[in-house]
Amino acid sequence: MSAAKRGLLRSGQTDLSVRSVPCRDKVHHRIAWRTVTSSEAPPKDMSRWLGDGGMPILGAIGVRFDDYGTEDDDDAGWATAVWEPQPIACNPHGIVQAGVHSVVLDAAMNFAVNAGLRGKDRTKATIEMKAETMRPAAAGDVLSVRGAVMRETRQIAFAEARIEDAEGRLVSRATGTFLLHRAEG
Repeated sequence: MSAAKRGLLRSGQTDLSVRSVPCRDKVHHRIAWRTVTSSEAPPKDMSRWLGDGGMPILGAIGVRFDDYGTEDDDDAGWATAVWEPQPIACNPHGIVQAGVHSVVLDAAMNFAVNAGLRGKDRTKATIEMKAETMRPAAAGDVLSVRGAVMRETRQIAFAEARIEDAEGRLVSRATGTFLLHRAEG
């Protein structure tokens, strides 16, 4: 197992490996240097982004990211949060504005995409997003948020996010397309 696979090297660092090459009646040992690619780098440690996700606006409206990871079968990223809407997120009637739902859903999808990327790869921008609000949410409600990557290509990631109330009913959802920044070539 290479050093990169064991998680000892980061993207961009050099891995030294020795390989045996059969040559007629002898075996020659060749030393090969190679640069570790971002796909071989260990998963990101994003624990510093738990809480407000590094965005003070999320903390102000009551969002706290509490977990993230990758799916076992395809390394697709996911992220979860708890949202207790604050009065600043609401209209004069105490109902959370649809645009505020969009901010939370966008952040959940962005966090999920980044959770699945390796090395110094990261999201660059939200290219497109569609959000729907199905039920009202009010200040003080306790809502669960989950973002997940549906598909990823070299330059683009497709994600979805949903917000559910305490009874598990869908409050709002979104799909989004994200431009990726790859650290190498």
